[in-house]
This record gives sequence, C-alpha cells and structure tokens, in this order.
Amino acid sequence: MNPLSKPGVSRTVHLFAAPFLWTAIGGMLLFRGWGWLDPGWGRLLLLVAGLLGTLKSLFILDKIARRSLERIVLFKDNTCLGAVYSWKTWLLVVLMMTVGFVMRKITQPGPFIGTLYCAIGWSLCLSSRLGWLQWFRQLYHHEIA
Repeated sequence: MNPLSKPGVSRTVHLFAAPFLWTAIGGMLLFRGWGWLDPGWGRLLLLVAGLLGTLKSLFILDKIARRSLERIVLFKDNTCLGAVYSWKTWLLVVLMMTVGFVMRKITQPGPFIGTLYCAIGWSLCLSSRLGWLQWFRQLYHHEIA
C-alpha cells in the first residue's frame, strides 16, 4: 500500500462514521454546556436548550443529514474516509469550531453559552438518528434506502 494513498473504506464504514461523528460531537457539546449551566434552577435552561435543539434538528439538520446520506449511498467501496462529508461541510465544521473558540475567549462561559452548547449538542444527537437508522439497515438487511 502506498503510504500517500487515501484511507479508502467501504460504504458501511461511511454510514457508521457520519452519525458517529455527530453523536460524539453532540455528546461533547452537551457535556461542556451542562458544566456551564448554574446548579439548581439554572439547569432548567436545559429545557430551553432541548426545545431549541429539537427545532434545529427537525427543520435544519435533518435535511443536511439526509443529503449527506444520499451522497454516501452513491459511494463505491474504497472511497476516502474524509469524503464522509463534503468539503463545504468540513469548511462549516472548521468555521463553527472557530466561532466556539472565539466565543469562549472573548466571554466567560456561563449559562448563555451553556444553553447554546446544549442546544447544538442535542440537535446533532437527535439528527444523527437518521444516519444510525441507515447504517442499521445496511448492516442488517444489506440494503440502502
């Protein structure tokens, strides 16, 4: 194998990687956001985050997840693992990470940022369900819907 070759994987691996990344990143954001919410009554902001995250999931991220899965379904085996997301999506990831870093540097993380992180984390976890369902279908039924 050429050491400079791209790490090609099967479609099933892509179908696993897409929701895994959303779930892992969503979980990390939920964990960090929870830590910035005030104990006691401040944790009620988790309900606000849940509502906002659910709305974002249903009206924005589900559409993106479906489009991503449609791309992956068309992949041939041995497609580069990095192709799990389009270059535009990877660019958006870098932009969101940069915004999160800047927000934490210019302000003290607290209830507002905690609520925001929890909302985004929950929306990623909720929308990842579409990828997990597609992966299970592929894995157990050898079909791609």
